[in-house]
Amino acid sequence: MAAQPIFILREGSQRTHGSDAQNNNIMAAKAVAEAVRTTLGPMGMDKMLVDGMGDVVITNDGATILKEMDIEHPGAKMIVEVAKTQDDEVGDGTTTAAVLAGELLKKAEDLLESGVHPTLIAAGYRLGANKAEEILKTITIDVTPEDTETLEKLAATAITGKGAESYKDHLSALTVRAVRSVVEENDGKITADIGDIKIERRPGSSIQDSEIIEGVIIDKERVHPSMPELVENAKVLLLSIPIELKKTETKAEIKISAPDQMQSFLDQEEAMLREIVDKVINTGATAVFCQKGIDDLAQYYLTKAGIFAMRRVKKSDMEQLSRATGAKISTSLEEIEESDLGFAGQVEEKDVTGSRMTFVTDCKDKKATSILLRGGTEHVVEGLERALEDALRVVGVALEDRKVVVGGGAPEIELALRLKEYASTLKGREQLAVMKFAESLEVIPLTLAENAGLDPIDMLVELRSQHEKGNKQAGLNVYTGKVENMFDNNVIEPLRIKTQAINAATEAAIMILRIDDVIASSGMSASGAPMPEMDM
Repeated sequence: MAAQPIFILREGSQRTHGSDAQNNNIMAAKAVAEAVRTTLGPMGMDKMLVDGMGDVVITNDGATILKEMDIEHPGAKMIVEVAKTQDDEVGDGTTTAAVLAGELLKKAEDLLESGVHPTLIAAGYRLGANKAEEILKTITIDVTPEDTETLEKLAATAITGKGAESYKDHLSALTVRAVRSVVEENDGKITADIGDIKIERRPGSSIQDSEIIEGVIIDKERVHPSMPELVENAKVLLLSIPIELKKTETKAEIKISAPDQMQSFLDQEEAMLREIVDKVINTGATAVFCQKGIDDLAQYYLTKAGIFAMRRVKKSDMEQLSRATGAKISTSLEEIEESDLGFAGQVEEKDVTGSRMTFVTDCKDKKATSILLRGGTEHVVEGLERALEDALRVVGVALEDRKVVVGGGAPEIELALRLKEYASTLKGREQLAVMKFAESLEVIPLTLAENAGLDPIDMLVELRSQHEKGNKQAGLNVYTGKVENMFDNNVIEPLRIKTQAINAATEAAIMILRIDDVIASSGMSASGAPMPEMDM
């Protein structure tokens, strides 16, 4: 009898295996890396992303682009993950990480075609990544919290190329001042919690008018115009419960048969509300921030008591206020003690370009810092916010590690040359993989040159020549088209940008290379039940 075919996959499932699976994944990953490659560096181009709702995002930030692109291919998603990890860990260098991952896969493709096994390529890439980390430590520059000049250069490098070059001196000074205000040092170890810095944006006016506020800015106004606009030495009460009557959890019905009963019901309701407001007043608070609603009648009583009150405050703002003022977020009015209240030297509502904002300043915790960003249009301010977030993270990371390197492709060229020397000391096919790893690193200076409209080959040859002579800080000045000392040109980046980008890109490339089978189900869940359709 003829052998019967055996089916182990559900009907409609698709399977790609062997070299086809590897090639598909590598092609998808390379396509994603290519999509963001033109945004690399200060002369990189921007991308306009329009979502299904018609909202427009204009940016050259790698993580933002890849997040907004809504990528479906599983292999391509791994490159998105590289950019996301880079963004979470350092805040900048997302495009570098994605481009490097794509180039590692491109070089691996050459080795696969030559018959080198993926496991040997993975082993060589790991050797290359470990050696690169060692080499990087030999070309670092030390930085301290007192070195304001170097820190401002770091921030300016992160801001460059993101639409705010004309104002980068002002913005980098703001960045450094903000980060230094939240730095803590314990047993010689520095931590900079960037979460303590709140960025509030407001279109209108000039970028030059952006300012730092020692306190918390809330994009809301007081609930009643008759409440005081300014409260000095404010006792701050934070409530996560509404100042209004609770609705019954079960259905209830009240039957009224006479007009006086109606009045009695209204009087009773008012008395209950008055009792709730009295509890707030009796706490001694002079500024109340409520996460939920405040009843109209309650607003009247609070106004009479001369209390500044705000409703529907975002949870993130409540947490920021809690850290800044030292107030506890209360969930019950019954058990509030004086120690639960916070302190702020000033709570003031101001007009900012036609809308009202509240400034809580001179707080108990001096580390509470906010930055008010200004700019011509909403899109300008959004781009500015992304640039400033990158700069804040970069300065924070540099202070925590106390190590920086120069930019402009200088570290990548140095690494490429030293790794090629290291590869020649190895035996076996891993040598080929380390050599390809070294060549992959050269994609960064090549791309910087391409994006600046320069000849990439000429620039690469000149860079190699300078580094062979021992000029380890020689990088590409994209404005002059010459190879110059990057430290003298104020192009500096944290060491962690490079180490994280290399490690994340290497791990992603290895993971994709090790996949030799892709099995896509036919829309069925593991239990065998049909999966519900979802609009993405």
